[in-house]
Amino acid sequence: MNTRKLLSNAKALIAEIQSNTASPEQRELLDAVFDALLFIDSTGQLYAFEDYRKHLASNDLPLALASFDTLQEAEAWLRETPEPPSSASLLIGGQYHELVFIREQNHRRIFPHPVLEHVLNGLLRDGLPAPVASFATRQDAEAWFQRQPAPGNSSIIHIAGEPHLAVYQPRAQHRAIYPFPRPLNSHEPG
Repeated sequence: MNTRKLLSNAKALIAEIQSNTASPEQRELLDAVFDALLFIDSTGQLYAFEDYRKHLASNDLPLALASFDTLQEAEAWLRETPEPPSSASLLIGGQYHELVFIREQNHRRIFPHPVLEHVLNGLLRDGLPAPVASFATRQDAEAWFQRQPAPGNSSIIHIAGEPHLAVYQPRAQHRAIYPFPRPLNSHEPG
């Protein structure tokens, strides 16, 4: 079912459930869900929502909003942005961080997020797919990755026989190659 039809059916379902709900608290929650669906549609976010749902189904790393070389650059951007997002993933020095903004208090914070470790360990636990390419050196792998016109969000590659995760973050226009954790990666008992 296409996303436009899906949202229309979801709104109809919420309206039906709402008409059979006596509790004011539950009606308020259903109103919020209905309004969220209207927000997606009325702000032109239908395709972004569709892409987000596809991304969720892929089990890839969270979509990063932006990429910075240093924490200082990210914090300066956050201070200078009049209305930052309420939350978002950022890449800082290639590592995942979470941004939090609370408008009422003008509270702005960036902190490290261990999502990369969880994804890498999960991939190892579930079994890695075959690599899409193999390289003798990291430099060769990075050159290849930079030349890809439209890379997928992530793929397994081998560098010197070791698996790595090549990740493209389309919103942040950022490409990175991450090695898998060494102890889990080696064939030695750990």
